[in-house]
Amino acid sequence: MPRPLHLSAALDSPDTPGRPGRFDAGHYTVLARLAERATLDFVTLDDSFAAVPSRPDALATLSRTAPLTGRVGLVPTVTTTHTEPFHTSISVNTLDWVSEGRAGWLVGVSTTEAEARAFGRRPVAPEDELWAEAADAVEVAARLWDSWEDDAEIRDTATGRFIDRDKLHYVDFEGPHFSVRGPSITPRPPQGRPVVVVPVTAADLAPDASPGGRARVATAIRHADVVLLDASDRATRLSAATELRLRAGEGLRILARLDATLSALPDRAADERLLAELTATGTGVDGFHLTPADPQRDLAALADRIAPALRAAGLLRTDYTGRTLRDHLGLARPASRYAAPLSPAAATPALAEVTR
Repeated sequence: MPRPLHLSAALDSPDTPGRPGRFDAGHYTVLARLAERATLDFVTLDDSFAAVPSRPDALATLSRTAPLTGRVGLVPTVTTTHTEPFHTSISVNTLDWVSEGRAGWLVGVSTTEAEARAFGRRPVAPEDELWAEAADAVEVAARLWDSWEDDAEIRDTATGRFIDRDKLHYVDFEGPHFSVRGPSITPRPPQGRPVVVVPVTAADLAPDASPGGRARVATAIRHADVVLLDASDRATRLSAATELRLRAGEGLRILARLDATLSALPDRAADERLLAELTATGTGVDGFHLTPADPQRDLAALADRIAPALRAAGLLRTDYTGRTLRDHLGLARPASRYAAPLSPAAATPALAEVTR
């Protein structure tokens, strides 16, 4: 029996002459629903502090999309440069709550002088320093998400107590870029920790990789639940995925970026080309992150033609069996690092963590 693929897709609209990007959240909701019809694990929406006139705020857009979708994971890019990790952790936590446990975080950094000037706080830093800062920001976020134990909220009207103060914890992070004491001001996310996604290229793993590339890989190894891997061909993909797996362990999900240009009408050649890549064996990856040329056209074709073919081959779920993004990816819900270990008999079912 073949192992089902993990599939995701980018919702970003290409900014080409005559076809500008879209700002309305409704447009991205339509795209997310198409991805949900194809039973993809999650969708991503890119973002940065660069002055891109056709790019919406990814986190705000997917927060609007969350209550209008039911199962597909929602993963915005959120940059760690020129931002405070305390605020980032709360924002991603909020997305996890409004989506009932479907949030992820595609970690990004700001590398340009123009972005640095927009904030005026400091000059642009080398990319390896930015990724080291990003690693610390993800560590802080994870500690803050853990700083409320799962049962910290007691809501005892008789005594007027909302929380059990003994189940909130300081995180006491001290690093070269910032210090954060905590605890968070929001309850623990439904997933415990939203899924952390880090982009990596095969070149980042090469012996002559740039300092920035090596730092990006170090961040992925240390913190990522999912890596989005850029590799030029199958052999390079296998080599890079094997290296990542050796360094990070089997718990890491590796999805290779893959062009998903299709057509509105059935196009046998285009469909078979994509299916050949998706069904190839010996790739070393757990699945693929699809990058459509025209998201609305290509995601509709994916749902109507490619997904049924994959289901017939036993490579794609027929329906979602879990509620959270961690469920879709086969990732366990992590316990809070600050909570006393529970016995198996006392463990709370995962569904109870999502529904209040």
